Amino acid sequence: MATEDENPSQPDITAMLKDQTSACKAARDAIAAGGEVMLYDGQPPQWMVLGIAATRLKRSLKIGLTTLGLDETVEILRARHRDEQLRTGNIVAANRSWFFTLYFDATGTELLACSGVKNERPSRGNGQKLQL
Repeated sequence: MATEDENPSQPDITAMLKDQTSACKAARDAIAAGGEVMLYDGQPPQWMVLGIAATRLKRSLKIGLTTLGLDETVEILRARHRDEQLRTGNIVAANRSWFFTLYFDATGTELLACSGVKNERPSRGNGQKLQL
């Protein structure tokens, strides 16, 4: 992972992860434990980012995945930031147990929300995990 001196334009994601959603602390912990942070240059429109997050929430609930802050993220994106371009990023936990998505304003200077999805096998709907 690059240090601030090697990549001065890289924002301090850990400092930006305050309490926007319930996933922020877990995302900070993932970074502290050596998780990989990736920020994307593209600026998709708010409606597209919202649609992806809402679909991820619906699918996660349907198949029984553990999520953090995904419902809060959908509400934040739905309630605010209409007609705006957004930026996104990811944090992958070092042990790959969690995948976090970061949602920024168009400039990448304000973190709007953070959500996490646990890397696990989906359940059958009756609480049992599927055998893959």
